[in-house]
Amino acid sequence: MRFGQITGTGAYLPEIEISNDMLRGQLAHVPGYVDKMEASTCIRKRWYAPEGWATSDLALRAAENALADAGRRPEDVDLIILGTDSPDYITPATSVVLQHKLGARRAGTFDVGCACASFPAGLAIASGLVATNGNLKTILVVGAYMMHKLADPHDPTIFFYGDGAGAAVVEAAAEPGFLSSAYLADGSYAKHWGIFAGGTAEPASEDAVKSGRTKVRLMERYPPEVNEEGWPKLVREVAAAGGFAVSDIGHVLFTQVRKPTIDQVMAELELPRERSHCIMEESGYTGSACVAMALDDACRRGMIEPGSILVLVGSGVGYNQAAVAFRWRN
Repeated sequence: MRFGQITGTGAYLPEIEISNDMLRGQLAHVPGYVDKMEASTCIRKRWYAPEGWATSDLALRAAENALADAGRRPEDVDLIILGTDSPDYITPATSVVLQHKLGARRAGTFDVGCACASFPAGLAIASGLVATNGNLKTILVVGAYMMHKLADPHDPTIFFYGDGAGAAVVEAAAEPGFLSSAYLADGSYAKHWGIFAGGTAEPASEDAVKSGRTKVRLMERYPPEVNEEGWPKLVREVAAAGGFAVSDIGHVLFTQVRKPTIDQVMAELELPRERSHCIMEESGYTGSACVAMALDDACRRGMIEPGSILVLVGSGVGYNQAAVAFRWRN
């Protein structure tokens, strides 16, 4: 039998630092907002890419780092799966742009479009593909995010958005590897947060641009229960499907948007807080990339024990949620 195994990880954080102090001036028309959000989320800064960059440029750096970690070259890649909700274009797919920039000439590509749940979903897809297709040996899974470029700089939600990318190499192994995955969604929240003009529901127009409907917008806040209840449910589901107890989990990583929510969920799961990891304090909310970036940072810090069970949980607009469990590589 063949199983998907993560053989390398990589991440990229761009170089332009945007501190909360800088945003206090930018959002002076919303007094106290930055202080309130800093206390609520623990985010202190975020990083922007150079003005001329696109999401694929962030993805390229993370992909190169992941391939180097796995000891692979671009020409070794059979397939690229890229998750983002800040694509280079509506079409073509950002993954095919990345394929060309990376020089992965043998690789097929496709995008996964379930927002910040895309990276766990992409890992599950990649694991299933390498397990069932003998011709697929090396799959590159990437999460990338550049939402600040699609936001109104004076909209308060600019507080959250940081640029970044993370990636993992998934390859066939004789032993798990991949253990299980689980998913949740509720399309009744689809109008809460998004970019609502520029697609087929409302094609871009002069009026849409002038009114800001081609920019990302928070129309109505999500109730906290979406993550506070959804994340524990997903963790318990992947544990049951994977044949392990929640208490067996060595490390669990969540979407990096609000640190107190992670604290609350870890307590609900009765897991020690040190079995999770946060990066949002220093990188901001990096959306489709944040779970991949947290994974790579945890790996660099030696936080994930060989042979331990790793669970990744992503949560994004729509809403979409996904979780995946792996036996970490020895």
